[in-house]
Amino acid sequence: MKKSLGPKTLVYPTPVFVVGTYDQQGAPNMMTVSWGGVCCSSPPCVAVSLREATYSYGNLVSRKAFTVNIPSQKYFKEADYMGMVSGRDENKCEALSLTVVNSTVVDAPYIQEFPVVLECQVIQTIKIGGHTQFIGEIKDVKIEDSCLGPEGFPDVEKVAPFMFSPGDRHYYAVRQCLGKAFEVGRGK
Repeated sequence: MKKSLGPKTLVYPTPVFVVGTYDQQGAPNMMTVSWGGVCCSSPPCVAVSLREATYSYGNLVSRKAFTVNIPSQKYFKEADYMGMVSGRDENKCEALSLTVVNSTVVDAPYIQEFPVVLECQVIQTIKIGGHTQFIGEIKDVKIEDSCLGPEGFPDVEKVAPFMFSPGDRHYYAVRQCLGKAFEVGRGK
């Protein structure tokens, strides 16, 4: 029997994205968001949703570009910090001793220490209640060589991403492989 919890943002897994932007003066800013994910295959796009009150919101509106940095489990404390402190008050990367890299593809920075980065150009914004969804066309994906699998794609165990649980407000590690998609269902 299922119990009704009412309307809530309980989607699992919820990825942890660190969104990189430049402010009006060209200073890098990073913000952790959990409201995001792939939203289109062709063109390849990712969406992130931010409240207007955030510093990154203004940066996205003015620069029309962002990066999605996917931190490994090793950096879960840093990612959490970047979601708690405003870029208005502090240079978070400097405070955390993380290396900022200027993208050569879009007008946004990324974090060298995080294994995966998506470089995105804003193609559409949608106001939804208390958030605005920024849809970014993925112009390039960069990944550490050491995180690639034998077929040349990211190896999730090597990337070691983690997820956010909106219900209990904890971070969880990604665990084991259950089977190959579009194959295991054939045997029902």
